[in-house]
Amino acid sequence: MQSHDVGDALINHTAPLAPTDVPAPVPVQVSPRRWDLDELRRQFIARCFGRLFGMVNRGLCEPGQLPARGIHRVLICRPNHRLGNAILISPLLAEVEALYPGAEIDLVTGGKAAQNMFANRFQIRHVFSLPQKIARHLFSTIGMLRQLRRNSYDLAIDACDGSQSGRLLLALVKARFKLGLPDARGGSESAWHHLPCPEYFGHRGVFLLRAAYAGKVDRAYPPLNIRLSEQEKQQARQALAAVLGQSGQRPRTQPVVGIFANATGAKRYSADWWLHFVNALQALRPDVLIVDLVAEHGQTQLGGNFPSYYTRDLRRLASVISNMDAFISADCGVMHLAVASGTPTLGLFSVTCAVKYGPCGQGHTAIGTSALSAAEVASAASDWLSIP
Repeated sequence: MQSHDVGDALINHTAPLAPTDVPAPVPVQVSPRRWDLDELRRQFIARCFGRLFGMVNRGLCEPGQLPARGIHRVLICRPNHRLGNAILISPLLAEVEALYPGAEIDLVTGGKAAQNMFANRFQIRHVFSLPQKIARHLFSTIGMLRQLRRNSYDLAIDACDGSQSGRLLLALVKARFKLGLPDARGGSESAWHHLPCPEYFGHRGVFLLRAAYAGKVDRAYPPLNIRLSEQEKQQARQALAAVLGQSGQRPRTQPVVGIFANATGAKRYSADWWLHFVNALQALRPDVLIVDLVAEHGQTQLGGNFPSYYTRDLRRLASVISNMDAFISADCGVMHLAVASGTPTLGLFSVTCAVKYGPCGQGHTAIGTSALSAAEVASAASDWLSIP
């Protein structure tokens, strides 16, 4: 790509990625055998539970059928262990709280991320956390599912279309209304098939709830938000000032940019790529103070040349990011965490779709990097940092 085209790599949710943005700039191969096993697993589950899935699909709430009153016990199902997927349900959680302010909400998730993110919210009653390796925790998992089965809900929501585990949970629980997008292969008799579902993943659950809701809703989609307290932000402000060798009592004179140089699988950029990126960014923006946000493994990927911050506490990390002027990372859970902290976020996308998973909202954007060098990505990032 020519240098004058670099600005075109900036992406928002009204401008989808071009087909040329699909290949990865840093090849990290995912084993074909793994993908084959995943597909075989899905096919096996579909065969075993096909009739059950069909029954659930036929019993789903249709658009306009969900009453505006009388919904007091709500269950949201998103049994995925990834941090990003937990944070992406925060708009749906906010919408349930807005439409049914007198309701009590249970969550079913995978892992502990949602417990850490949402357990302090006033309307949350309980967060059920399914273990990542269910086979190793079979008895505790069965006990948890029995507890869910004993509960009765007014509304149960499968928050992710295409999730077999979410659909199985929807089949398991008892609820007056069950909400989820029907299987696209199940025919076109459902009115859901004729409604335009948003591409951005964080908006899909909200769309689902609003379309089913019998009342009128006329407002913007809720943003990703984990509702950091002022105390959390104040404590993080002092910690960040100490990392930078500054006094937390004085206003900063230089913009602070956090960089998280890690991701999973093919989304990860190499340490060498990141070093080229930060060197080019520093040359373009010598006024910027870069803070290296170190991943859980504790090893820096920026060469140890920048002030760094490390924590395994997700809310503490979000609080520190919330005190920064900007944040840059590849597509990963910490990128969504940064968006949910309220800090302007730039996501770097090499293999995944920025329209579906990219930072969404004012001040946030994404760059498709597949046709760009690290220096060209740094140039686009510099342009973004210059936007008032």
